[in-house]
Amino acid sequence: MSFSISGKTAIITGGANGIGLAIGRHFVDKGANVVFADMDEARLIKELGENDDSSNVRYFAGDLREKLTQANLISATIDAFEQIDILVNACRQIVPSDALNPDDDAVEMLLQQNLLTALRMSQQVARRMIKQSEGQTEGSAGTIVNISSIAARCTHPSLLAYSISSAALDQMTRSLALALAPHRIRVNALAFGSVMSASLKETLREHSDYRADIECHTPLGRIASAAELAEAVHYLACDGSAFMTGQIMTVDGGRTLLDPCAAPAH
Repeated sequence: MSFSISGKTAIITGGANGIGLAIGRHFVDKGANVVFADMDEARLIKELGENDDSSNVRYFAGDLREKLTQANLISATIDAFEQIDILVNACRQIVPSDALNPDDDAVEMLLQQNLLTALRMSQQVARRMIKQSEGQTEGSAGTIVNISSIAARCTHPSLLAYSISSAALDQMTRSLALALAPHRIRVNALAFGSVMSASLKETLREHSDYRADIECHTPLGRIASAAELAEAVHYLACDGSAFMTGQIMTVDGGRTLLDPCAAPAH
């Protein structure tokens, strides 16, 4: 089996910052054509520069909660690279929630952002993957990787909404894997613990003592870099994992082996 993704075309949502940006850059370094998608156009341009038709990198700015924006993203990717081989749903948000406040809309917000956006993107991209693989009977027609969190299993009172949306994303991964397996499309997820994402950087700026707490509750004793997550996503996206589908792969430094409520995951 090959671990190469050279020449493959990937869409990375949430591609302007942190984890999504790191995954996209890793894919570019490995020779893939990559479309970085995010609603923060200024940040996309800052990180990637203006779109260059001669390169293997493009950016797409828009609100991916909207179905029309998703359709436009797919069209832009086809116009640039003619096909879609990999979708990485890395667009995600964390907000605190009040478990006892019936007026708190965090659950609805994060289900829309973290679950439904990934679901609709997966459905639309899968339709394209099925179409472009017509007449083929062997090999992969495409791969979808969802970025989840160990918060689906190791929850915290202030992360009610994030935990619910993460758990729902994991179950969506399993369900889509079964639905798309006959079409030779694999769907997996990567659940991470504490990774130096944009949201965690902000948290550490506000709570300087939080780093020690995270490291204390992580057996490997440190916070992962976003690049380490990118390596794991690469594995799930390439043919080296060709017999994996419907799996939630955990990258957490051993965090879930300890007390699940010791500290929230980011």
